[in-house]
Amino acid sequence: MNKKISFTKMAGAGNDFIVIDAPQKSIDLKKLTIQVCDRSTGLGADGVLILDKSKKADYKMRIINADGSEAEMCGNGARCMAAYIVADKKPKKKLFTMETLAGIVEGEAKGEVANVHLSDPKDYRADVAVTVNDRDMHVSYIDTGVPHTIVFVDGLANIDVSNIGPLIRYHEVFKPRGTNVNFVEQMKEGLVHARTYERGVEDETRACGTGSVASAIVSFLKANPKVHNKTKARMNVKTSGGEILEVTFDIVGDKITNVWLKGSAKFVARGEYYY
Repeated sequence: MNKKISFTKMAGAGNDFIVIDAPQKSIDLKKLTIQVCDRSTGLGADGVLILDKSKKADYKMRIINADGSEAEMCGNGARCMAAYIVADKKPKKKLFTMETLAGIVEGEAKGEVANVHLSDPKDYRADVAVTVNDRDMHVSYIDTGVPHTIVFVDGLANIDVSNIGPLIRYHEVFKPRGTNVNFVEQMKEGLVHARTYERGVEDETRACGTGSVASAIVSFLKANPKVHNKTKARMNVKTSGGEILEVTFDIVGDKITNVWLKGSAKFVARGEYYY
């Protein structure tokens, strides 16, 4: 007999998610996610966001990728969850906390615009040598909750993201975790365009929140190599879906802190999924 699961479908700058409250009865979340994310026989999504209770924060967010793997963090997912919490749970706090595998993040939302305060990035490496298809490349790496590699390119529209992405995503340099891969082109001062090959989805997505944060920070540092102390540094990122995400952060010495990601978190549909 089918189980009925109440769901909300949301989209954050092109990333789409199925948002559910943690099931009361035991359910195989990996199996559920693979089924519900199928774009032919399910609802179709990049992943499932699960709202649960937390002993460490106001709420707990679990992120299951479309392939059934669990992600440490998802920036666009966190923004969608923040908007969902505001709309459905009516929190007393304007700014509330969410526990994730990448640490505690803060969120706030007004209507279909959400802003999240992410954990501090780590493991920044400005120049990583990799060989792909017998071609030597120099890329950048940073962990913004999940691992991200930045590849600066010219002619972004012509890059074969779906074929080049996996070669870097599974490259031995980034084992055992692997990496998300962001191809980034400078559009003008303060604005870059990014296309992302995502772990877990195993394809290019229309947007990636943590990838946009990674692209923004690395692009700013590349353009401003001598800046070591700055508050509210800003870089906007145009996603494949065409939306603009706003990324702000502070630079304190060699440390990046106080990272915020702001953008759309749209409600698409509500209903019952028969599992």
